[in-house]
Amino acid sequence: MSDKEQKGFSHEKIETNSFLLVILILVVVSFGGLVEIVPLFFQKSTTQPVEGLKPYTALQLAGRDIYIREGCYNCHSQMIRPFKAETLRYGHYSVAGEFVYDHPFQWGSKRTGPDLQRVGGRYSDEWHRIHLINPRDLVPESVMPAYPWLEKNLVDAKNLPAHMRALKIAGVPYADAEIKSAANDVYGKTEMQAVIAYLQVLGTALKQ
Repeated sequence: MSDKEQKGFSHEKIETNSFLLVILILVVVSFGGLVEIVPLFFQKSTTQPVEGLKPYTALQLAGRDIYIREGCYNCHSQMIRPFKAETLRYGHYSVAGEFVYDHPFQWGSKRTGPDLQRVGGRYSDEWHRIHLINPRDLVPESVMPAYPWLEKNLVDAKNLPAHMRALKIAGVPYADAEIKSAANDVYGKTEMQAVIAYLQVLGTALKQ
């Protein structure tokens, strides 16, 4: 059998054997994925925090948990893409170094509402409070649901130290004293205060 016939035979064998074809596809895709992903673990731009970035305080972290619990990420992205139309509206495009302490990070492109990556400091605490109680009081065309219970519910502080300890294991540089005082730091705070604290810090590190 000639070399040409052997190549043709091998190619035909792969295409007609679905199990072998699936295995080879998985091998190729896995190799390609590793080639693209592994180098990112060694690049400073993706592993080092931007200058000025600090871990979330206990109150901000509690607010982030509530933000995720209420499904805010389903309508609001936290990823400004490097396109002129986006940077003109929202500000500097998002960089990986802003999210090294986020587990999980909130990148995405879903925008039923505006991107929130640079919302920190853009509005007052009172604006956010009114907006969360009834968004249409400030934005008549808003389709965002109201969250009035956030002003009544107190932050659940008992699990916060354990959460911070887990984040420390994942690489977030929390001091033992911060973890120890976490429950006291949020004592008597409402979920509304926590969410607002979280929103007010979004994107501020890169601005600085």
